[in-house]
Amino acid sequence: MLHPSYTDLMKVVNSEVEEGETPVVNSRYSIVLATAKRARQIIAGETPLVEADGKKPLSIAIQELQSGKIKILSEEEAAAQEALEAQAAAEAAARAEAAEEEKEEETAEEEAAEQGEE
Repeated sequence: MLHPSYTDLMKVVNSEVEEGETPVVNSRYSIVLATAKRARQIIAGETPLVEADGKKPLSIAIQELQSGKIKILSEEEAAAQEALEAQAAAEAAARAEAAEEEKEEETAEEEAAEQGEE
């Protein structure tokens, strides 16, 4: 048996949803998917957000969800977050490319200066 219950976990996840809005989680399946995904992240090496004390990764994920340390996003929120992450990655790539070009220019200038001295 799962402790806390699915019902309790669903209440925690949906606690920030205002009255009249669609709940983030409508079924046990959503809870299972979210905790399984987080458990896989913990197995892959991510640091638990709650005190682990030798517990299994799934138990840690459930405890994180219950304590509000992780959040299940609605489809719209997930899409918005993915767009932000993609934009940040593109900006980081552009900065890295600009830095590489600047480095190449400096190297070319140094080589030209060395050839001029000879």
